[in-house]
Amino acid sequence: MRYFLICLFLLLTSCGREPLYQSQGYVFGTLVDVSIYGEDESRARELASDVLQDFQGLHNRLHAWQEGSDLSKLNQSFADGNRPLPISKELADIISNAKVLSVQSNGLFNPAIGRLIHHWGFQRDQFTPVKIDKETIAKLVKADPQMTDIVIEKNHIVYSKNRSVRLDLGGYAKGYALDRASVFLRSRGVKNALINIGGNIIALGKHGDKPWRVGIQDPRKPGPIATLDLADGWAIGTSGDYQRYFELDGKRYCHIIDPRNGYPAQGTEAVTVLVPPGEHAGTLSDVASKPIFISAPNKRAEAAHNMGISNFMVIDAQGKVFVSADMSKRLQWVEKNVAAQPL
Repeated sequence: MRYFLICLFLLLTSCGREPLYQSQGYVFGTLVDVSIYGEDESRARELASDVLQDFQGLHNRLHAWQEGSDLSKLNQSFADGNRPLPISKELADIISNAKVLSVQSNGLFNPAIGRLIHHWGFQRDQFTPVKIDKETIAKLVKADPQMTDIVIEKNHIVYSKNRSVRLDLGGYAKGYALDRASVFLRSRGVKNALINIGGNIIALGKHGDKPWRVGIQDPRKPGPIATLDLADGWAIGTSGDYQRYFELDGKRYCHIIDPRNGYPAQGTEAVTVLVPPGEHAGTLSDVASKPIFISAPNKRAEAAHNMGISNFMVIDAQGKVFVSADMSKRLQWVEKNVAAQPL
């Protein structure tokens, strides 16, 4: 979501000289921006550096295919059969929460389908067309890996009842990192900040005497389709088909896999969700967009409701824009003549 980040940067820096410190990095396979307002520059620099270092450590621990990562070790233990493995409390808590969210989504959010994600070539840094093996995909779907297959015993001992489970937390980790950063900065007395991980954003306080304003990327144009004000504690997340994808025979295949059929979801270009303040607001902003993205058009509102989301926007494969009633009250359209339809 590079354009999303550029758009956000312009919105933040267009107001002239002000006590705003920004630091950027590249973590979780995407650009990260930490903006801190109203702090001494040297202190803001140190705090932003701490946040980025924490993100890098989290990325290393939760990397799905990097040999030696905590998640890779766990996946190997699943593949080896019924071999319980002790894991960290942090990873056990992440898996427990991801299980709850997966059940809540009726399985549309399913981090256990890492083998399918790998088969489609999305567990690598560059995305190129792959040979679509229908037979292999059918076998992987039939194996039916679910988060509920994972058992967590006392002292964080973990095993899987299904050897086909292979965890990929790419649709969870960025949101989880936002929550960590928010807690850390608040604990250090920071009142005003904005953390952006590839289009997943959480706000602390304000941007001076105004709310933080962020842009929502147009999935087919280099710029925002709309902006909105992000109040203290609110988080926003977008899932799109425009960064992690490849094209084959004129068809686009994105990284968001439908667990029900094993194929990249079709019919949607982007989904944006807005989440009110809460303990896991960042995490939910990352997770909740996926079930909506995967759902059929007549099931999108139901998928949002299941995830507790009332503010959301969908752009379908024809470029048509659909907006929930609550979300429509918050958007300021940048593109003219957007004929948004109700959801």
